[in-house]
Amino acid sequence: MVLGRVVAKAISVTKHRSLERTRLLVVEPIRAASLDPVLAIDDLGARAGDVVVMSNDGKFAREMVGDPQSPGRWWIMAFVDEMEKMDKLTA
Repeated sequence: MVLGRVVAKAISVTKHRSLERTRLLVVEPIRAASLDPVLAIDDLGARAGDVVVMSNDGKFAREMVGDPQSPGRWWIMAFVDEMEKMDKLTA
């Protein structure tokens, strides 16, 4: 699991068939090994600026979209309501 901040909604002219009806967000990881933005599948309705908990469990991401050949890897699993409390827990 990785914390991340939602940057924007990803808009694409073409997507893999498994992601056509899926909402994708651009998320920047927070305090992770790599800080490169990732595309995450979102079923929770996250918006730009939200801090979220993501997972890179590709198997579950493929189950979410119902396609074992899907390239989806990252998915949003929860929102972080109070970042200050999270900072205290990880300090």
